[in-house]
Amino acid sequence: MANSMARSFLQVAATEEVATPLRVVQIEGLVVLKIIKHCKEFSPALVTGQLLGLDVGSVLEVTNCFPFPIQEEDEEIEADGANYQLDMMRCLREVNVDNNTVGWYQSTLLGCFQTVELIETFMNYQENIRRCVCIIYDPSRSNQGALALKALKLSDSFMDLYRNNNFTGEKLREKNLSWVDIFEEIPIKVSNSALVSAFMTELEADTPVTQCDYDRLRLSSGPFLARNVEFLIECMDDLSAEQQKFQYYYRNLTRQQAQQQAWLQKRRDENKARKAAGEEPLPEEDPANPIFKPIPEPSRLESFLVTNRIANYCNQINGVSGQSFNRLYLMKALHDN
Repeated sequence: MANSMARSFLQVAATEEVATPLRVVQIEGLVVLKIIKHCKEFSPALVTGQLLGLDVGSVLEVTNCFPFPIQEEDEEIEADGANYQLDMMRCLREVNVDNNTVGWYQSTLLGCFQTVELIETFMNYQENIRRCVCIIYDPSRSNQGALALKALKLSDSFMDLYRNNNFTGEKLREKNLSWVDIFEEIPIKVSNSALVSAFMTELEADTPVTQCDYDRLRLSSGPFLARNVEFLIECMDDLSAEQQKFQYYYRNLTRQQAQQQAWLQKRRDENKARKAAGEEPLPEEDPANPIFKPIPEPSRLESFLVTNRIANYCNQINGVSGQSFNRLYLMKALHDN
């Protein structure tokens, strides 16, 4: 009986250790409003803040948040920012508010968030928090009539490669990892309590048309498209620079392989002569020779991130252009009538 109880306990413990995959990020409406207010007040400057909540099974609940001070280069100011975070979390704990860190939020400009700094921040959070997310909010995209809010996390396969700092072509092919596998977008569900929902129903205007509906009918999309095209051109230049690095690497690798073959052929001819003279042959590899020193392959991480940004700008241009054509055809039909 004792053995069966022990086995059942071990089985339960083993099953609890298996992490449930994250399916949805549930954010309270007040948290969404806080994030939007903070990001819009300092736009176009980029800001960040802490997310607080609970990790419940496959749902990550975000129940509160607070902004970070504007970061600067001074070390003393950075230390003050860390103390500010600790003081805020201590004050929230004293008033019995959720103070468990579940990630952070940050603003972005035209969806340009795929950076090495974001990945490093993810890895730092992962050291202390098993599951965390980053909420990205884009004020410039929201001005086009859409709530540009998304929750992201790093894929497990990418984190394994990043820990080993090995982004060579061989490892990427072995892991079957491409540029679309760096980030995983988690669905967001906005929830409100019953009292808040009832209060919002009372505040709802009699007219079914809201300001957001008028924003969707705005015909001016030229500035937004122009900035997307400008950033897209810059990313294409960055991608071209990354490709030149790989071309330079492969040229050097081909040159080195040719030098190695010539050296080996010379050494083999020399060994034949030594054998004919009754002498011992020399080794065919010489580690001290610089031509046998392996050339380090450039990391493909930056090119993957640039490709992510290019895809993001292309999707935004495609989406906004399609909506603009629909609005223009709608206005043409109204004008004809």
